[in-house]
Amino acid sequence: MAKTLIVGSDHAGLGLKRELSAVASELGYEVVDLGTNSSDSTDYPDYAHQVASAVARGEGLGLLVCGTGIGMSMAANRHAGVRAALCGDVFSASMSRQHNDANLLCVGARVVGPGLAGEILKAFLSHGFEGGRHERRVKKIEPSA
Repeated sequence: MAKTLIVGSDHAGLGLKRELSAVASELGYEVVDLGTNSSDSTDYPDYAHQVASAVARGEGLGLLVCGTGIGMSMAANRHAGVRAALCGDVFSASMSRQHNDANLLCVGARVVGPGLAGEILKAFLSHGFEGGRHERRVKKIEPSA
C-alpha cells in the first residue's frame, strides 16, 4: 500500500508546506498537494476542509500549515474521523500518533522553523498507533451515533 500524505496550507504556510512536502517525499510518501499554491491572501478553512475531507475518506495522512496551526486544527477537527494534532515539538508529534491515533498534523509556520518542523513531521510519520489501553480512549473522542 502506497503511503500518501495529503497537504494543504494558506498563504502564511505556503513556504513551509513546500519544504515539508519535500521531507515527506524523501521519506517515501506520495504527496498530494491541495493548495494553496500562491502567496496571495487566502482563507485557511478552505484548505483545512479539503485536506480533512480526504483524510476522513481514508486517502492518507494529512498535513496542514498556516501561521500558527491553530485555525487549521480547529477547522480540521470538525470532520468526523479526523484527529488533527497541532504540534510544536517532536515528542508531541510522536505521542499524537502513538497514543491518540492522530491522522492529521498541523504546524504553525510562524511558530516553528523549517528544521524543527521537518523533525516534527518525521516523528509524526514514523510512528503508528499503539492501540491497547489507548484504543478505548480514542473511541471516546468521536461523538456517539
